[in-house]
Amino acid sequence: MNTPLDPFALAALQAFCAALVLALLMGLRHATPAARWAVLGMAAAGLGLALRAGWGGRLSALIWLPSLALALQSAGLCALWWAISLWIRPLRRGAWLVVVPVVCGLWHQALPMQSVAAAVLADALLAAHLAVMAWTLSRPERLRVVQGLHPQRWRALALAAVMPMLLALLAHALVITQWPLALFSAELAVGLAAELALLLALPVLMLAWRGEVEADLARLARTDGVTGLMDLSAFEARALELFSVSRRFREPLALLVLDIDNFQALRAEHGEETAQRALALFASGLQTQMRLGDVIGRLSNDKFGVLLARCEPTGPAAMDARLRVDLAQRAPLELGFAISHSAGWARLRNGDRHLNDLLRRADLALNEARRAGHGQLKAEPGLSPLGQMAETPVRDSEQHDNPHES
Repeated sequence: MNTPLDPFALAALQAFCAALVLALLMGLRHATPAARWAVLGMAAAGLGLALRAGWGGRLSALIWLPSLALALQSAGLCALWWAISLWIRPLRRGAWLVVVPVVCGLWHQALPMQSVAAAVLADALLAAHLAVMAWTLSRPERLRVVQGLHPQRWRALALAAVMPMLLALLAHALVITQWPLALFSAELAVGLAAELALLLALPVLMLAWRGEVEADLARLARTDGVTGLMDLSAFEARALELFSVSRRFREPLALLVLDIDNFQALRAEHGEETAQRALALFASGLQTQMRLGDVIGRLSNDKFGVLLARCEPTGPAAMDARLRVDLAQRAPLELGFAISHSAGWARLRNGDRHLNDLLRRADLALNEARRAGHGQLKAEPGLSPLGQMAETPVRDSEQHDNPHES
C-alpha cells in the first residue's frame, strides 16, 4: 500500500467488503445468476484496485502486474454489467466477458511499461466499460426484475455510481497528455470517484437483488410447485384477460381441459413419486405442444387447462393429437410405462363472463370422453368434432356482437 490514505487502497477495501456483504446476504449456493455475477464483479474489481494500489508487495516490481490489475478491473466491470443486464432484461450470450478482460490486459502489456500510451489506454478501456454500463442503464426498456421500486430512481442511483468514475477517467487521460503537473490531483479524483462508485453500487445491487427475490416469490405464489404451471387462481386471472382480448378483436377462444386416465390407480400402483413425475411429464408435454399466445394451468390434482387463443375449429383436436404423439414417445422412456389422457373442450360464447362458465361446458365434454372409454377428445354439447356450432337459431343482436358464434 502506498500510503494509509491511498484512495485506491480504500476503494479496494470497499470492494472486498461489498463482495463479502453481497455473498453473505445473497448466498452463493442458491443465488441467482445475476447475484453470483455481482459478487464476482465486486471481488475482481477489488483485486484489480488492490494491485493498482500496490498491495502486491514484492510482486509490484513485475512488469506484467499493471496489465493484470487492468484485466481484473475490466473483468469486474464486465461482471457487474452482466449482473445489471440480467436484472434489467434477459441476456443469453456472454462469452465475450472472458475475452474482453484478456484482450485489455494483453493490449496494455504490449505497450512500454509506465508509458503515457499505456496509462491512456488503461483509462480509455475502463471508461469504455463504464460508458457501455451507462448506456445500458439509460435505456428506456421496462425493468424486468426490479419490482416495487421506482425505475427512474433506481436507474438514477446506478448512473450516479457510474458517471463520476467515467468522467474522472476521461479527465485523468486528458491530464496525462496535456497537464502532467496536475497528475496527482487527477489520480486523487479517480480514486475518490472509485470510492463513490463502490459506495453507491452496493445499494444498487442490493435493491435489484431484493426486487428479483420478490418477483420470484410472487411468481411462485402463482405457480404450481410440481409442474411449474399456473395454479387455478392465476389461470382464472389470465382467462379474464383473454376473454377481453377475444371479444375486443372478435377472435375465437377455446378452453381445452385434460386429465390423465386412471391417475389414482397409477399412483396406487407406482407410488407417489412416480405419480408426481407423470404429472410433470404431462405438463412438459403441454408446454412443448402449445402455441405462442396459449395459456396453460393446473386446475386440480390431475386436471389441466389450456386456453387456445385465436383458435381455429380444428385447433383443439390438433393440439390433443400432438400431445398424444409426444406422450406416446416420451412416457415409456421417462416413466417406464405409457400414459393416456381424456380431454374435452368448449368455445367462448357471448354469455360467458367467468372461467367457470366455459369450464362447466368443457367439463361436460371431458366427462363424455371418460364415459366413452378414456383416451378420447370430446367437444362441448352443440359442437361437432371439428368445432362447428350446431345449427340453432341465433338472435340478430348476438350475431352482431360476435360473428364467430354463428
